[in-house]
Amino acid sequence: MKDSSSNNTRKWVAAGIFAAMAIGLAFVVPTVEIAWVSAILLLTIYLFAFEIVGVDVAAVTVMVLLGLTTLLAPFMGLEQGLVSNKNLFDGFASNAVISIIAVMIIGAGLDKTGIMSKVAAFILKVGGTTESRIIPIISATVGFISSFMQNVGAAALFLPVVSRISARSGLPMSRLLMPMGFCAILGGTVTMVGSSPLILLNDLILTSNKALPPEQQMETWGLFSVTPIGIALVTTGIVYFVLAGRFVLPANRQQDGASGSNTMEYFQNVYGIDYQLFEVAVPPGSNLIGKTLDDVEHQERIRIVAASTNGEIRGIGSAGLARDVGISAGSVLAILAAPKNLKAFAENHGLNQHRHLQVFADALAPTKSGIGEVVIPPGSQLIGKSARDIWMRKTYGIAMVAMHRNGETLREGDNIRDLPLKAGDTLVVHTAWDALARLERDTNFVVVTTEFPHEELRPHKVGWAGVFFFIALSMVLFSDIRLSVALLTGAVGMILSGVLKIEEAYNAVSWKTVFLLASLIPLGLAVETTGTAKWIAEQTLAVVGDMPIWVIQAAVAVLATFFTLVMSNVGATVLLVPLAVNIAIGAGANPAMFALTVAIATSNSFLIPTHQVNALIMGPGGYRVPDFMRAGGIMTLLFLVVMITMMNLVF
Repeated sequence: MKDSSSNNTRKWVAAGIFAAMAIGLAFVVPTVEIAWVSAILLLTIYLFAFEIVGVDVAAVTVMVLLGLTTLLAPFMGLEQGLVSNKNLFDGFASNAVISIIAVMIIGAGLDKTGIMSKVAAFILKVGGTTESRIIPIISATVGFISSFMQNVGAAALFLPVVSRISARSGLPMSRLLMPMGFCAILGGTVTMVGSSPLILLNDLILTSNKALPPEQQMETWGLFSVTPIGIALVTTGIVYFVLAGRFVLPANRQQDGASGSNTMEYFQNVYGIDYQLFEVAVPPGSNLIGKTLDDVEHQERIRIVAASTNGEIRGIGSAGLARDVGISAGSVLAILAAPKNLKAFAENHGLNQHRHLQVFADALAPTKSGIGEVVIPPGSQLIGKSARDIWMRKTYGIAMVAMHRNGETLREGDNIRDLPLKAGDTLVVHTAWDALARLERDTNFVVVTTEFPHEELRPHKVGWAGVFFFIALSMVLFSDIRLSVALLTGAVGMILSGVLKIEEAYNAVSWKTVFLLASLIPLGLAVETTGTAKWIAEQTLAVVGDMPIWVIQAAVAVLATFFTLVMSNVGATVLLVPLAVNIAIGAGANPAMFALTVAIATSNSFLIPTHQVNALIMGPGGYRVPDFMRAGGIMTLLFLVVMITMMNLVF
């Protein structure tokens, strides 16, 4: 109660401070239009920083307020609205928003074929399940990809990969997504085609040259001119999260009713089952060699749910394990058991227990398998037969680990597989989710577990997915067609070829992200068209005009950083490059380097989730605005320091 009251007090105090700032600005700005835009800008920052409402709701509210200025213009002292109602909803058809929708669909299509699952398995195999190893691998990979394609595309491509890694490693998404997203943004600074501002920069330089005398003409930048700076920035981002991640990253664990700790807690509370999944290797000389699974499970209080021999994984199901499968030297077994029973089993037979799932990390991932409940209904053809009689594990793809009958729970070691089944028996089973989905249509069972991933992979469509992804990527890299058109070509191709159903495409889109970005675009338009952006730039540069060149350059970078938080990075670049060129000439500095400073600094967008990548990861990561302010605040300062230092060293 105290915390809630204190929180409300802080919000009211902050509201008063922001209101006072808005009123104060009204007396110093040159026009009433700039005064109103500044007030709305401060309102937006306040709503975002203190989460008065959801960020998407805040953005839509600001958009509506801008639209209402057309109606209220006479009362506000305006000749017309701050944004024309004809252009108010242009954000929903903007290149950025359509591109985000398209890359989400493309990412879902690649994931549906199983490609992302294999990538995740490879990263887990190399990096294990520790943050300090997984974060550098993911971040470096995304940073590299982002250097040759739009950063939001790289982030969206790896979003399902990170999701799977989170599920298999037990690391919360919130600990992995922000490093990945930040490095996707940083990767855009590695080459001149990595981000829209850098792509645009050479055109702006050529335009500025038209107004400059011959001796002040600027040369355009080459493809890899910025590579040393970009590599330094990506490296800084990776090192920052490896060293400080434990302090700045939130631990928002997305709850999944289908798997994970919640499920195990449920079965422990209801049935008293304290089971976990383990992986053991059978070394030469073990007394298990030559025995069958049936021999082992009949004597031990464990359940073998998968086995691997000579690299071939055999799981539960019709083509997988049966009780007559033999154990040989080098076999790896996946075992479901209570920790104390597993320990005794491994010691008795000289087995090597792996710290984490390695061989079965992909096959037994929580997104693919887990523990569920099924009931034997009256009229089932299985009544009177035992699990052993019907070869339950091989026939139905379910490995029974407990049976609940007449208020009593029987477990491994109680001969549960030899007991004839009765109507009303509840079976606790380990199963692949696709096998459980099939049992929902089998009249011999009633499936009690309903919240599990009904994932229908289409590996046979991997060719089509690859073709349309390659087409979209080629159009992005080698043509001048709009990014949104190129990406939509790939997205539509995946739908038409059957990689994704149209309903799956709709579900793949984070509509919260779409509304957040589309609703903020009118605010950027108002900041630019009313002269607010130019006024802020002039006031800032007037303060540092007589200082050393590196200080002026830093001021330009800070200004670009601020502008990219409240408007598009392209808009900030177009606005500030001509101004930066003139400032550099007046200060006797290199105008091309000042122009490059603006184009790179517009990627310094980590403080609030207005950047497309940050908006993309906000929902899946369960992030709040303060999370970005905490982690992004330090990253913003590091970006500025490393960028200015590297630019002065390299150029």
